[in-house]
Order: sequence, then structure tokens, then C-alpha cells
Amino acid sequence: MNILVIGPSWVGDMMMSHCLYQTLKKQYPDCAIDVLAPNWCKPLLARMPEVRRALTMPIGHGAFNLTERFRIGKSLRNQYDMAIVLPNSLKSAFIPLFAKIAVRRGWKGESRYFFLNDLRSNKNDYPMMVQRYAALGYEKSAVPDAQNLPIPTPYLTVEKSAVEKTKEKFSAQLALAENRPAIGFCPGAEFGPAKRYPHYHYAKLAEMLIEKGYSVRLFGSAKDNEVCQQIRGGLPELLQAYCVDLSGQTELNQAVDLISDCVAMVTNDSGLMHIAAALKRPLVALYGPTSPQYTPPLSDKAVIIRLIEGGLIKIRKGADSAEGYHQSLIDIQPEMVMEKLAQLLN
Repeated sequence: MNILVIGPSWVGDMMMSHCLYQTLKKQYPDCAIDVLAPNWCKPLLARMPEVRRALTMPIGHGAFNLTERFRIGKSLRNQYDMAIVLPNSLKSAFIPLFAKIAVRRGWKGESRYFFLNDLRSNKNDYPMMVQRYAALGYEKSAVPDAQNLPIPTPYLTVEKSAVEKTKEKFSAQLALAENRPAIGFCPGAEFGPAKRYPHYHYAKLAEMLIEKGYSVRLFGSAKDNEVCQQIRGGLPELLQAYCVDLSGQTELNQAVDLISDCVAMVTNDSGLMHIAAALKRPLVALYGPTSPQYTPPLSDKAVIIRLIEGGLIKIRKGADSAEGYHQSLIDIQPEMVMEKLAQLLN
């Protein structure tokens, strides 16, 4: 069986989709899985052994472009027996229809009755995103309920030689901190400061770690340069050499290698958090408005700190501080994080 998966557009969602690929391999052992996803996903998909090919989705997130979707669908005809659509949008279901794939499976989403012929409508029975992904790996009549649904743990393969080559590429930045075990920070968040742990708390935590003999690596995209500079700049000048700002400098593949080389990670809810969990790094995950019940880090080496109860709070900018941080994250003191981190490191 050849299966086409229409993949998600975010790093964290792509990592959690690995639960589906593992489930499909158990349900259909001889299947071949191709994933249609943005080009940046390829480094992650290449590290998932269950995936045969990553196909580039050239249409940007949010764009409709029906003509291009028809062209892509037509180019995929007579190649697949089943399609699984992970995004909930209507437009994401066009390509499998245009490709004339016999079985088109997915959750109900945006009125996709005609587009998907194996439509699942009991999404609320599966409160976690990974449960919803994994459930799509089963025939409709055979899906276990949420309590009995196996959730394979996402993982990424890492080659030691590749890690060493990546470290060589960044040898100039890492040189002063080379002999210290590294703790990674992922301070960025896709939708602004409300999901971010305050930079001044990160800076204080970095100071505490450096004084204990660790180095700190700051990971993120170019959009995270400002917050990473604030963290590094918040350190005493003599300690700044042991805090390496890698934001905007690494490709995703390189970030994966350098995260795998860290002895532990501290991160707010982000895509890189899910990568760190998949790499089995000891991890302290800091949650505020977002819900760890819906998208927790899937690792037995992860500790979650959240000081408020309830589910997702839909907010992109906090009103609790001039910087836009949410009070629930401001209240997580660096000493609390340090205590959890010390337990993991021991």
C-alpha cells in the first residue's frame, strides 16, 4: 500500500505526526509512506525511518491557489492507495481529491464531506493532538478509544559523525565553551511573547548554570535574535562568553544536531521543544497560556512546569507586562526551573 500524508505546517505538529507514521507501519507493515509538506520539513522527515519520501509542498501556509493544487494533485495520480490529511482546513483536502486517491482519510474539519470519503467526526473523544494523529492510522471500525490507543513516541535519528561535523562548522562560536557541558535554551514562540518565558528569567537561569560550570546555547530562528540578545546581554560581561547565541545561524538540521549534543534543555512551548523531546534530551518545559494537556512534550525525560489550571487560553500578547509576557510565565521563577533541571541532571 502506498500512502500519501498531507503534513502539517508547524515544527511541533510535524514532530507529533511521527506518531501516525509509526502507527501506519504497525497497521500496514508493507506500506510506503510519502509526506507532502513544506520544504523546511525535509530534514525532520529524513530522520524518521518510517517515511519513504518527503514531497515539497510549494504553496505557502494560508495560501489557497486552487490552480497549483490541481497541478500537484494531477501529478500524483495513479501513485497512491490512500491519503491521510492532517490539517483541518478545507484547502488541504483538495490535492488528494485531484489526485483521485481512492481512500481519503481525515477529521471532519472545515466541511470536507465531499473531499474525504473516510471522514472521522469524533475528534473530541481524543483530547490530545497526538491521539488524533495516531487514530488516523486505523480503519474506522478498529480505532481504539483514547484510553486504549497506543501512542508511539516520536524520535529522530542522529548520527554522531554528523553531529561532530556540525560542531566543527560552529567551532568559532562554541570554542570558549567547548569544555563545558551545554544546556540548550529555546526562548522563541511562533505567535509572540505571551507564550515565551521572560528573557530576564532566562538570563538569570543562564547565570546560575554558568556559575555551576555549564555553558548555554540559545536556539531559534532569525525572528528570535532579539530575545536571544536580551538573554545574553542580561548576563554579567565576564559570563557572556559561555552563552552562545545560535539564533538565525543554524539550519534546522544543524539545530537538531546541536540540540542532541546538549545535556539538557529548557524551553517554553515551541516546535523546538518537541524536537528536544524527540531527541530524548532531559527537558524542562515551561507552559503558560497554552495547554500541556493538548500538546505536551512526548518524553519520559520531560518535566512540565505550569502554575495555572485549565486548558488553552487563546492569547497572543499578554497584558501583564510591558514586554507582553503572560503573568503565569512571569511567576515561574528561575530557581524553580533550576530545581527541576538539577533533578533531571542528577
